Amino acid sequence: DGSPIILSDIAQIQVQSAGTSGVTVQNGNPAISVRIDKENDANVLSTLEAVKDKVNTLNSNVLADQQLKLVQSFDASVFIYRAINLVSSNLVIGVLMAVCILWLFLRQTRATLIVALSIPICLLSTAVILLLTGRSLNVISLAGLAFAVGMVLDAAIVVLESIVRYKKTEHDAQHAAYKATSEVFGALVASTATTVAIFIPVIFLKDVAGQLFADLALTIAIAVSISLVVAVTVLPAVASKWLAPDLAEQPSATLWQMLAKRIMVLTNTNIKRITIVLVLMTVPLAASYLLMPKLDYLPPVKRDAVDSFLNLPDGTSETLMAEEIMPLVVERLQPYMDGEKQPALKNYYMIAWPGGGNMGVRAKDQSKVKELEAIVRDEILKDLPDVQAFVQQGNLFGGFGNGRSIAILLQGFEQSGLAAAAQVGLNKINEVFPGANARSNSIENAEPELQFTPIDRRMMEVGFSRPELGNLVRALGDGVYVGEYFDGIKRSNMIFKSEPWSTPETLASTPIITPNGELIPLSDVVNIKRVVGPSSIQRIEGKRTLVVNFNPPDGMTLEEAMNLVREQVEPAIMQVMPVGGSIQYAGSADSLKSAVKTMSNNFLLAMGLLLLLMAGLFRSLKDSLYVVLSIPLATVGGVLAIQLLNLVTFQPMDLLTMIGFIILLGLVVNNAILLVHQTRLGEKQGLNRTEAVNQAILLRLKPIFMSTLTSIFGMLPLLLLPGAGSVIYRGLAAVIVGGMTVSTLFTLILLPTFLQISLPAIKFGKKRMIANEY
Repeated sequence: DGSPIILSDIAQIQVQSAGTSGVTVQNGNPAISVRIDKENDANVLSTLEAVKDKVNTLNSNVLADQQLKLVQSFDASVFIYRAINLVSSNLVIGVLMAVCILWLFLRQTRATLIVALSIPICLLSTAVILLLTGRSLNVISLAGLAFAVGMVLDAAIVVLESIVRYKKTEHDAQHAAYKATSEVFGALVASTATTVAIFIPVIFLKDVAGQLFADLALTIAIAVSISLVVAVTVLPAVASKWLAPDLAEQPSATLWQMLAKRIMVLTNTNIKRITIVLVLMTVPLAASYLLMPKLDYLPPVKRDAVDSFLNLPDGTSETLMAEEIMPLVVERLQPYMDGEKQPALKNYYMIAWPGGGNMGVRAKDQSKVKELEAIVRDEILKDLPDVQAFVQQGNLFGGFGNGRSIAILLQGFEQSGLAAAAQVGLNKINEVFPGANARSNSIENAEPELQFTPIDRRMMEVGFSRPELGNLVRALGDGVYVGEYFDGIKRSNMIFKSEPWSTPETLASTPIITPNGELIPLSDVVNIKRVVGPSSIQRIEGKRTLVVNFNPPDGMTLEEAMNLVREQVEPAIMQVMPVGGSIQYAGSADSLKSAVKTMSNNFLLAMGLLLLLMAGLFRSLKDSLYVVLSIPLATVGGVLAIQLLNLVTFQPMDLLTMIGFIILLGLVVNNAILLVHQTRLGEKQGLNRTEAVNQAILLRLKPIFMSTLTSIFGMLPLLLLPGAGSVIYRGLAAVIVGGMTVSTLFTLILLPTFLQISLPAIKFGKKRMIANEY
C-alpha cells in the first residue's frame, strides 16, 4: 500500500550450503574428500612433504579434539621415489657398463680413465645448469642423464684416438694433442651441432609428449654440448700429461684392417655400389613400413591402485547408494582391510552421487595389484542390485584422458534414436572387445521430472511474459539466481526461492500474485505433467550428443582398437542411427590423430634442419645429402627393436617412443659425419677418392665402434631393467639402441659406397660408364 517495509518482514534470509553433492566413505568411515593441487611451478615432492607435515599438525591438534582424522588416500611420492631410485640405479649401471666397454677397446687403465673423466664432468655440469635454469631433477631428466652416459663419451673417444695416433709421430706431447684435436674439431662440432639441433623440435612440442619430454631433450642437449667442450679442452690437456708415452699396439688392430679391406672390396666397382645403394635404401624403408608397430597415445604406466566406476540406473538417488550399496561394499571389503583375507588393504575410498559413483582400492603388497583387481571385479562389486561396475588398474596418466580412452560421439536430433544406437554400440563393443570397460550415460529416459507448459492465452491475460513465468517456476523449485553477495573475503550467490512443497499437486495449487494484482493458483497459467527424461543433455557443436566411452583391453593398442571400431562397431551403430545422425570420435583416439600429425611434421622439420645445418658445416650439399640418406637404416633398426621387445612384453608405438625416432636422427649421423670429414681431410692431403675413403675407414672404424657401443651399453639398463616407471622410457630406449646398432653396421658400408659412386651416363646409340671425379 505504499508503506515502506524491510525485506525480513516478508522473507527469511539465511546463509547455508548449496547442498551435498555426494556421499563419501574412507576405510569404512563417513568422510569428506579434499583435493589439493600444487601450483604449476611447485615441486611435487616438496609440496607433498609440506602437505604431510600440515596434516600431521592438524591431526594432533585441531582435529583430535573433534575425534576426526585426515588420511591420505593417494601418495604420489611413493611412485616418484621408486621411479627415481630405479633411474638412478640404471644411471650408475650404465656408467659402469660404458667404462667397461671403453677398457675392452683400449686395454689401458690410464687411457680409459682419461676418457671416462668426461662422464662425471658432463653429468654434474648438466645437473648444475638444470638447477640454475629452474629445472628440477625428476624421473625424465634423470632418464636424460642416463641416456647421455654413452653420448658424452663420443667426442672424447674420437679426440683420444687422434691423440694416440699423432703421439706415434710427434715427439712433443702437447703439440701432438693440439694437432690431433684440431684435426677432428670440425667433425666434432658438426656431430654435436646436429645432435643438439635435433632436440629443438622436441623442446617446442606443445602437446602432452612435449610437456613430458622437454626435460629429457634439454638434459641430453646440455650434456652433449658440455661433452664437446670437455673433449677439446680438458681431455687434450690431461692426455698430454698423463697418457702413457708408448701405448702398445692393440691386438684388435688387425681386425680393423681386415674389416676396412672387406668394406673396400665390397664397394670396389660401380655395379656393386649401385646394388648396395638400391638394397640399403629400399629394403630398410620397405621393412620399416611393413613392420611398423601399431600406434598408441601414452605408455600404459600403471598405479598401485584399482579404480572402479559404478553406474546406476537414471533416477537413482544418492540415498540408495548410501543406504543400500555402500554398506554392502564396505562389509565385503572389511575382511581385507582387517588382514583376515589376502591381499590385505592399505586403504580404500568410495564416492557416490545420484546415478553412480567410483571407488579406489590399494593393497599393502604392491605386487598384488592384478590379484586385487580380479577380487574387486569378481567378488567385491559382483551382484550389486542394478549396478554396472567397471574395474581396472589405475593409470598414472589419468589426467591426460587416461591415455587409452576412446569416446564415440553419437550426434543427431532425436534423443530416443540416439539412445537406441548407443545401446547397440555398447553391445557390439562388448562383443568385439571382451573385457573392455564400456559405458554410456543418459541412454534411458528414466529420470523423473515435472514438465511445465505455459498456457499462453491465460498467461497474457494476467500480464505474465514467458521469461517472467520461467523465473517464477525456478523460484518455486531450486531457486532463481538474483545476484552476488561479497563480504570482502568470500563471494556467495543469492538465490530467491519459495517455501518448500511436498507433492506436485501442492505445487499446482500454490497461490501466486500476477502483475495485474490477481491472486491465482500456479496451475491457472501452466500445465504440470509428470514425465521421464534423460539425466543430462549434452550438446557438442550445437548437436545433441550421446557419448559411449570405453578403454581397449590390456595388450591392445589404440590404433588396433580404432580399426576394429571403424570396421565392426561403427557399421552396426549406423544401421540404427536416426535420420541425420553421425558419428565422431574424441578422447585419446582424437588426441592420437592430431599428435601423430604433429610428430610427423616435427620429424620432417628435424630432417630439414639436419640437411641445412650439415650443408653449412660441410659447405657441400652433396655431402650432407649422403649423411641424411643413411637415416632410413636407423629407422628400421628402431622398428625391429620395438617388434623384438613386443615378443617379451607389450610395447606399443606411443608418442614417447615416436620421439625416439626424432632423437635418433641426431645420433646416427655422427658416424657418417666422421667418415665424410675424414675423407675430405685425406683428399686435402693429396689422396685420391678411393685412398681417402680407405684411410677414413681405417682411422674411424675403431672410434665409431667404441662410441656406438658405449652409447648402447650406457642405455641398456633403461631398456632391460624392469621397475616403477620403466615403461615410460623403455620404448624410447629400444628405438635408440636398435637404431644405433643397425645404423652403425650398415652406415660403414653405405657411406663409403656413396663417396665412391660414379653414376653411369647413357648416350644415344651406345652405353658407356663414365667415372666422374667427385
